[in-house]
Amino acid sequence: MNKGRVLIIAGSDSGGGAGVQADIKTVTALGGYAATAITAITVQNTLGVTGVHPIPVDVIEAQARAVLDDIGADAIKTGMLGDVATVEGVARVLDYARVPAVIDPVMVAKGGAALLAAEAVEAVRTLLIPRAAMLTPNAPEAAALTGLTVATTDDLRRTAEALLGLGAKAVLMKGGHIAGDRVVDLLITPDGETVFEGERIDTRHTHGTGCTLASACAVGLAQGMTLSAAVARAWDYVHEAMLRAPGFGAGHGPLDHGWPLRQR
Repeated sequence: MNKGRVLIIAGSDSGGGAGVQADIKTVTALGGYAATAITAITVQNTLGVTGVHPIPVDVIEAQARAVLDDIGADAIKTGMLGDVATVEGVARVLDYARVPAVIDPVMVAKGGAALLAAEAVEAVRTLLIPRAAMLTPNAPEAAALTGLTVATTDDLRRTAEALLGLGAKAVLMKGGHIAGDRVVDLLITPDGETVFEGERIDTRHTHGTGCTLASACAVGLAQGMTLSAAVARAWDYVHEAMLRAPGFGAGHGPLDHGWPLRQR
């Protein structure tokens, strides 16, 4: 069976709830193999980000190439990239790797800290979206990338079409920021849409949900699952991880990434 090798290009979260730490836990819990290229070291916990220390772009690229040249990868997942130069470097890595990429256009941390420079949004739009096997924006990120208003589920559909028009092969529009008792996420491809809908979970333990969902999708693709099957498993995994959140921290707490391991 395919081992499901995922190269994660993202920032480190010292609190372990988001970023590379969440990505590694997710890929491992779902039976894949996680390797990493760290883009930044953040100083953070559930209360927020108090420091961001970028890794030089040549070091990011060297990490990625070291993994690709030896271990290899069946999919790549990107998270926090920070600035234009890093986005450009990641685009070079994606061209070198030639495997499906799940692009999570991380812009703002749960606590409000900016994780992508304003001028880098255009670089994500022009360099990463056309290279994305799947893009996983939330409503504010989708709005920033398209300039469209994203306040309803129909807005999610309209914005997804615009993102497909920019070159993404598929878009998973996350509806957590859309008001309502139910959360509606939409997987939209040129062939149509798949709806993932559930009751909104009333919890403050939502740290790292975006990172986790994107990584869960990436490992599914790396294991040879179809796009819709990978997203369906990822959606169920994140939903259960939120329900089982351990309650750590005084702010936006982490999920229970390891729950499938305790099911066995």
